[in-house]
Amino acid sequence: MPIRADHLWLYPIDWTQLSQSIRFGRAGGRCEHCRRPHGERVFHLGDGLWWDRHDRRWRDGQGRRVRMPRRDLLREGRWTQVVLACAHLNHDPTDSVAHNLAALCQRCHMIHDGPEHRRRRWLNRHYRCALGDLFHGPYPQLGAPTIVPVGGWGMAA
Repeated sequence: MPIRADHLWLYPIDWTQLSQSIRFGRAGGRCEHCRRPHGERVFHLGDGLWWDRHDRRWRDGQGRRVRMPRRDLLREGRWTQVVLACAHLNHDPTDSVAHNLAALCQRCHMIHDGPEHRRRRWLNRHYRCALGDLFHGPYPQLGAPTIVPVGGWGMAA
């Protein structure tokens, strides 16, 4: 996952080498949560079940072996290219010690970051609302396309 330009300064200078050592050294090129292999196309059912070509087994979202699903595989299944990323488990990019980092595929990374994304989205929304309150006054009725002061632009309410 690319690093946002405004967050780049939070990461250590050797982040590329550190990330590579976690993803391919410690994790051996597989997701540390579900065991999906980096760089390969994986057949999956969208709910975490995926086919491991190397072991010729179905696996669940935690990498455990499971029985063959009794569903229409051709209709529900799809292929995804697996890309490993190095994730901060505590969501703090300044804390780059090895036990705080994990090699995660895109699915596991999004599941892990979901609560943090929701928290940030809530903060950003309330930040924008606070700016609207500060500069534009009360909000219009529901369904209005934009936040406009009650008396119109440039008029006091």
